[in-house]
Amino acid sequence: MKRIGIIFGGRSGEHEVSLMSVTSALEAIDKEKYQVVKIGITREGKWKHFKGETSHIADGRWEAESEEINIGSLPEMIDFAFPLLHGTYGEDGTIQGLFEMLDIPYAGCGVLSSSLCMDKASAKKIFDEAGIPTSGYHLVYSEELDEDIEGVMDEIERNLPYVMFVKPSNTGSSVGISKVRNREELRAGLILAAKHDRRILVEEGINCREVETGVIGNHNVQVAAIGEILASDDFYDYSAKYSEESGTVIKIPAELPGFISDKIKEYAKRAYIALDCSGFARIDFFIEKETDAVYINEINTIPGLTKYSMFPGMWAAEGVSFTELIERIIEYGYERYNAKNNR
Repeated sequence: MKRIGIIFGGRSGEHEVSLMSVTSALEAIDKEKYQVVKIGITREGKWKHFKGETSHIADGRWEAESEEINIGSLPEMIDFAFPLLHGTYGEDGTIQGLFEMLDIPYAGCGVLSSSLCMDKASAKKIFDEAGIPTSGYHLVYSEELDEDIEGVMDEIERNLPYVMFVKPSNTGSSVGISKVRNREELRAGLILAAKHDRRILVEEGINCREVETGVIGNHNVQVAAIGEILASDDFYDYSAKYSEESGTVIKIPAELPGFISDKIKEYAKRAYIALDCSGFARIDFFIEKETDAVYINEINTIPGLTKYSMFPGMWAAEGVSFTELIERIIEYGYERYNAKNNR
């Protein structure tokens, strides 16, 4: 029986999201087929082996009930790593590099694709090269704000119209994102984003519908049903994604004309391949309300698997259960590992 190490927690601002994701995943994984090894990472970066009840993860009790471990002992503990770490230090290629160094097969994208997809500005440049439409954008460095924030804002205003979105280039779950309608809000948004990352992405606002789809596979990829987010708030922020009180409505499948659905699925497949993704990912899109133009927003290489998350639901609409989905992702991880190491 393969020992599957489910890695959760982490040092990022999305620590709590990871705890929710792993709780759902642990309920779905086939424990008759796999021996599950629960490995948590605290906010301080300590690695711990947790043998307790899954219900103790989401509320944080797992930390006190775990035994601290040395990272170097991972190959003796697990045969395969399944990271459910969202954001920095988990979704950005860093932990993937660790697994590569320890020679442990793992789920999801490799080092390069994880890093590129995590950095929204870098991903946009590749979307441009691949001919996949994306909204207008401007990249800012936090050091530039310290030197001349007024000049930075002047340049942004010359390049992009209001409304804009300001976000850290390297976070997920809408952490540190602001919708800005004027210069005063732009200043506040830049300062907020700079608290999370030195690379700040300012994007053109689009009056749009927000839709997503899931992709699984390595070279031969499959695309899931499309889901739509009907956010009750001004935009789909962190609270809207992970709160029952947000009023956000998720519709799967989205009600879309066939030609738009086909275009989204085509762009999803092209983007996944262009960024050398593998295993699984969720890809987000905008549909401009006035023109029906489709724009790619971003690729999430470790999408949320919480009870609020779109990814499992979009595959369920295709007849793929959460349990089967996890099994396929593990198989793709082994396939990728074997392809790389048997040349």
